[in-house]
Amino acid sequence: MQMMQMHSVRDPGLATLDDQLSREVFGILGIPIDGLGLSAVLQLLHAAIEARRPFLLSTPNVNFLIASLSDRLFHDTLLASDLCPVDGMPIVWIARLLGVRLRDRVSGADIFSALKYEKPVGSRRTIFLFGGPNETATQVGEMLNAESLGLKCVDAFNPGFGSVDEISRSEIVDRINASRADILAVFLNAKKAQDWLFKNHDRLDPPVRAQFGATINFEVGAVRRAPGRLQRLGLEWLWRIREEPYLWRRYWADGLRLLRLVFTRVLPFVLNTWWLKLRASTDARLTTLIVDEAEATRVCLLGSATKEHVVEAVLSFRQALDRGKPLKVDMRDTETIDPRFLGLLLMVRKELRDRDHELSVVGTPPAIRRAFRLNGFDFLLFQEDHCPSSILTRIGPFVEERQTHAA
Repeated sequence: MQMMQMHSVRDPGLATLDDQLSREVFGILGIPIDGLGLSAVLQLLHAAIEARRPFLLSTPNVNFLIASLSDRLFHDTLLASDLCPVDGMPIVWIARLLGVRLRDRVSGADIFSALKYEKPVGSRRTIFLFGGPNETATQVGEMLNAESLGLKCVDAFNPGFGSVDEISRSEIVDRINASRADILAVFLNAKKAQDWLFKNHDRLDPPVRAQFGATINFEVGAVRRAPGRLQRLGLEWLWRIREEPYLWRRYWADGLRLLRLVFTRVLPFVLNTWWLKLRASTDARLTTLIVDEAEATRVCLLGSATKEHVVEAVLSFRQALDRGKPLKVDMRDTETIDPRFLGLLLMVRKELRDRDHELSVVGTPPAIRRAFRLNGFDFLLFQEDHCPSSILTRIGPFVEERQTHAA
């Protein structure tokens, strides 16, 4: 143990392309959900285009959530995404049960439509349309170019029904890159699209890339989108079944699994959170200690790891990351944790992986460990380091100065 350092408090600032920790992310049933409205989403997409920075956009809905529970690769695509605005009112409702009030639902179709009708500043944004049934992509491209609005189609291509490997051939990727498109819009089924984007992430040149699902069918009028009122009521699935009857099996299966999750994970998480808060000290503070060790940097969280203390925690994590070593988040003296802080841990993990390091969450008391498990974040937990005593007991003699962050 070499030294310990405390930090003053400052605002981490607005979300930027270079700083994942500034994202307002909530951890909902194992996946990241960004608490951004449509306007903020569009600003980040334009910033990525201007900087020509790779930017993976995912829009999780119920189908995404259910698939992520059993498909490790699919889950990894969401964790690696640069933005995950929520697409689906059921996830918004679950978030509210967990104490999170998301600003709005932002679907892929909403984003595509906003980009399409946005008044361009300078030249129009260029787009490559990839996938879709038959020649639908070509048809949508012609419509975009005829309308002369916010998007200009520079190419459209349907790769057919091959596997992810088969549609990742060099000639296909080269064609996409040769277009010099600002946006790569993928119209494959969710799992295939996410896997393909993840597999080819480092080979693709268009800065913004995203799976837009059924949006292409809405654009050509093959499927009518649900009226806004039904969308707000969370009944878009009924409309989709009316338009595409074969979808009832997917919605039925996903709905049953979602209902099971509510009773076996969401409600128990709410009760566990209530119990943690009941047992927590009344001053509701968070103290963050950074301890340099030989092989890693240890960040010790003492008190309440909740949304009220994210600003302070972001600063501490940034300075810990600057040590250039793997990170251990020591929670043996943590009294409670909420979805916002779990979202921050996801961003710390993502930042570390970009630097070829790993995050280990250690020392979790049983009730905190239960909170991780119930909300789907047990994959963050590391084997206990066989040191159950309080961090203050173990490092007390080395502590020269501590600063406590008030609630």
